[in-house]
Amino acid sequence: MPAHHAVIIGAGVGGLAAAIDLAVRGLAVTVVERASGPGGKLRGVGIGGRTLDAGPTVLTMRPVFEQLFDDAGAALADHVTLRPLDVIARHAWSETERLDLFADPRQSAQAIGDFAGAAAAKEFEAFSARAKRIFDTLDMSFMRAQRPDPVSLAIAVAPQGLGRLWGISPFTTLWQALGRHFHDPRLRQLFGRYATYCGASPFKAPATLMLVAHAEQGGVWTVDGGMHRLATALARLAVARGVTIRYGTDVAEVLVARGRACGVRLATNEHLIADAVISNADAAALSSGLFGRKAEHAAPKMPPKARSLSAVTWTMNATARGFPLHRHNVFFSADYPAEFSDLGRGRLPRDPTVYVCAQDRDDGTSAPEGPERLLCLINAPATGDGHPFDAPEIEQCRETTFRRLAICGLRLSSTPTDTMMTTPADFHRLYPATGGALYGRASHGWLASFQRPAARSKLPGLYLAGGSTHPGPGVPMAAISGRLAAQSLIADLVSTRPSRATVMHGGTSMR
Repeated sequence: MPAHHAVIIGAGVGGLAAAIDLAVRGLAVTVVERASGPGGKLRGVGIGGRTLDAGPTVLTMRPVFEQLFDDAGAALADHVTLRPLDVIARHAWSETERLDLFADPRQSAQAIGDFAGAAAAKEFEAFSARAKRIFDTLDMSFMRAQRPDPVSLAIAVAPQGLGRLWGISPFTTLWQALGRHFHDPRLRQLFGRYATYCGASPFKAPATLMLVAHAEQGGVWTVDGGMHRLATALARLAVARGVTIRYGTDVAEVLVARGRACGVRLATNEHLIADAVISNADAAALSSGLFGRKAEHAAPKMPPKARSLSAVTWTMNATARGFPLHRHNVFFSADYPAEFSDLGRGRLPRDPTVYVCAQDRDDGTSAPEGPERLLCLINAPATGDGHPFDAPEIEQCRETTFRRLAICGLRLSSTPTDTMMTTPADFHRLYPATGGALYGRASHGWLASFQRPAARSKLPGLYLAGGSTHPGPGVPMAAISGRLAAQSLIADLVSTRPSRATVMHGGTSMR
C-alpha cells in the first residue's frame, strides 16, 4: 500500500498533471471534481448534438505534455492526435486589410512585408529575435522553477549575464516596447493582443509578455476531436497510473489539524483524510473562504481591481459567409486604446476586438457544408459578482461584436437554439469567487508575476496549482504549475515525514 495519500481539488489540467506525477512516485491520489468530467476551463459544451470547445482553443509548448506523458511511461501521441497548423492566425482590420501569421517566421516576415512594407518585415525579425531571447531567459529560470522572487531570479539568470535580465524589459509596458519595434499601428495592435492571453491590457502589461510570440512560433497544434480531448487523455493516464477521480463531488472545506492541511470535507460531509492537499481551484476560492476559514489565509487575497479580464463568448453552430476563415481568426477594433479604456472602467467595449475559432477548419480548408462550429470571444471586465450586465447591455454587446465582424466581411447566421452565450456572471458561477476572471491576477506591472501564489501555500500541507498560480495562465502553464505542486509536495513529505492526522468529524476516511 502506498505510504502517503494526497487529495487534489479539481480535475483541471494542473490538477491532473499533479495527480499523474504523484501517482508515478507511488502516492495514493484522489481527485475530487465538482463537474461531471475533467478539464476545468478546458471544457467542451454540447450544442445541437455536437461538442464544441468553449475554453482554450490554442495548444502551444507541446514538449510540456510530451515530457509529462514520457515521465509517466506513456506517449502523448498514443493518447491524442495533434496536428500542426501552418497558419497561426488570420487577422483583419477591414474587408481589405488582412494578414496571416505563419508557423514559419520567414513566411510571416514575407507576409508582413507584403502587408506593411519591407521595413516592417525587418522590424518583425528584430521583434522575433527579442521575443526569443526573453523566452530563453525565463523558460527554466522562471516559468519552470518554483516561483522565484526578483533577487533569486537575478541570481538564476546571472550566469547568462545580467544584461539578459535587463533585456526582458520588466519596467517597460508591452505597448511601449511595441511602439519601438513597429511603426505600423496595426502591427502594434496585433502583437499587443498577446497581453490578453494572460487576461491583461497591453497598456499595463510588461514587455516580458513578448515571449508569448515566441511560444507560438514554436508551434500551434489542433487536437483531433477538440481541445477538451487533451483533458480526457490526461484523466485516462491518471486513472491508468492508479489515481481515483470522483466527478460530481463538491469540496466544502479543507481540513486542518495541528496547523497543517490533513484532507477535505465534502459537501456530503464525507471526510477524505490525507497527508497533503493540492487545490487546483482558482486561488481566490481559497482566500475568499470557500474552502473554510482555516484555509482562508493560505493564498493572498486579491482585490477585484487586480483581477484579469473575463470574456463574453458565443459558442455556436453557424453558417459563415464572406470571410475566408482559418482555424484562428482575429478581427481588430478600430481604436485599441478606447477598447481597453472601456474595459478598465468596468464597461463592455463599445467596439471590441473579436476572436473567432472555426473548429471545423484547419489550414486551407474550405467552409464545410451547412453550419460549422464556432467560438466567438471578446474581452470583458471581471465584474460578474458585482455588476452582472443587464439585458440591454448584453444586447448592445452582441450588436457591436457582430457589427465588427461584418465590417471585416464576416457574416454569421445561426438560431438561438444553436447558440450558447456566456458572460462574466456565468463564468463567475462556473469559477466561484473570481467575478468571472479567467486568468487569476492580471499581469499588470513588473511585480505582477511575483505576486501570483507559488506552489507552496501559507498553510503547510496545502499546495496550489492552476492558471491563477505561478507560472501563470494557459494550458501548458497550468500543466507546469501542477508539476511544480507535485514536486513541492513530494520534497516536503520526504523532508518532514509528518505524522498522520486523525481528525475525523464524521464521514468516511479513504485510507
